[in-house]
Amino acid sequence: MARYDYLIVGAGLFGSVFAHEAREGGRSCLVIDRRDAVGGNIRCREIDSINVHLYGAHIFHTDRQRLWKYVTRFVEMNNYINTPIAFNNGRIFNLPFNMNTFYQLWGVTTPAEAKAEIERQRAPFAHIAKPANLEEQALSLCGRDIYELLIRDYTEKQWGRKCSELPAFIIKRIPLRFTFNNNYFNDTYQGIPIGGYNRLIDALLSDVEVRTGVDFLADRSNLSQLARKIIFTGCIDQFYDYCFGPLAYRSLRFEHQRLDIPDFQGNAVVNYTSSEQPFTRIIEHKHFEFGNQQHTIITREYSETFELGREPYYPVNDNANSAIYAKYQRRAAAEAGVRFGGRLGSYTYADMDDTIAAALALWERERLC
Repeated sequence: MARYDYLIVGAGLFGSVFAHEAREGGRSCLVIDRRDAVGGNIRCREIDSINVHLYGAHIFHTDRQRLWKYVTRFVEMNNYINTPIAFNNGRIFNLPFNMNTFYQLWGVTTPAEAKAEIERQRAPFAHIAKPANLEEQALSLCGRDIYELLIRDYTEKQWGRKCSELPAFIIKRIPLRFTFNNNYFNDTYQGIPIGGYNRLIDALLSDVEVRTGVDFLADRSNLSQLARKIIFTGCIDQFYDYCFGPLAYRSLRFEHQRLDIPDFQGNAVVNYTSSEQPFTRIIEHKHFEFGNQQHTIITREYSETFELGREPYYPVNDNANSAIYAKYQRRAAAEAGVRFGGRLGSYTYADMDDTIAAALALWERERLC
C-alpha cells in the first residue's frame, strides 16, 4: 500500500513549490533528488561569506504581483536590478541593446539618430522576406554591427553551431530600446532572496520529507510503489527509456575561482561575445547582494555539448526535437499516475516565475482530484 500521496522526483523550484502546496493541502509528500542537496539549479553555496550561484546566475523577475507576493511569503528580496554588460575585444557595451549601446557603437546621442543608423544597417538585408536561419533573421532585424559584435559569436558558443545552421525562430525578435536604461528586464518586480535561494527552497520544504542522493530511475520499481502519484521533473525522454528517441539538450560547465581582490569586474554578469574567449560569461557573485568583502568569487560559464553523464541544462527546441517531444507529451497525457513538470519534464526553458506558476497550476488541478 502506498505510504504517500505524492512522490516528487526533483527538489528544484518546481518540485519544491508543488510539494509545499500539496503539504499545505493536507497531502503527504516525499521529495527525492539524485543530487546530495535540494534546490536544483538555483542552489547556492556560501563560500567565504559570499553566496555562490553554483549553476549559473538566477535573478527572480516577474510582472505578476501574485507571484511576487508568493515568493516574498517565504523570503525577503533585495533590490538587485539585472544590468549585464558585454565584453568584445577590449570594448564594453551595455545590455540590453539601448541608447548606451548605440552610443558605444556609433556615437549617436538621440533616439532619432539611433533609429536612422539601425535602418541604414538593416537596408542591405531588406530583401530577406523569410529568413532561412538565425544569421539572416538577426541581420534583417538589426544589421551587421550588432550582429557581428554582440550576437554571432556569443550565440555560436551557446549553441555549438554556426548561426547560419541555427533555425531563425531562436531569435524571434531583438529588443532595441531607445532609452538610456540598462535594466535588462521590463518586469515590475525584480530581486534576489537576501541570503540566497537556499532560504527559499528550505522554507518551501520545511514541513516536507526529503531524501537526497536518491536516483529514481535507478530504483524506479521500488520507489514508484511508495506513492499514489509521481511528480517527475527529470528528462521526460529518459523516463520513457527514449522510446521515441532522445531529445537534444545543451549542457553547461562552471569554473569557480576565489580571488584575493575586492572586485574583479565591477558587475554581476559580463557576457563575452567574441570567439576569442571560450566561455560565454563571467559571474561575480558578491554583486548580486551588494557585498563589500575584501575578496571575491567569480564563475566562468561554458556551454557544452550534452551527452549522457552530463547535466542537461536547456532544451534544443528546434522543429525536429519539438516533434519528438510531442510524442512524449501524448504518452504522458495517457498516464494516470504520473505528472511531468519543470524545465526537463516539460522540455522548455522557463523563467523562475513561470516555473512557480506552472507548479501552482498543477497543484490546483490535483487539488480537485
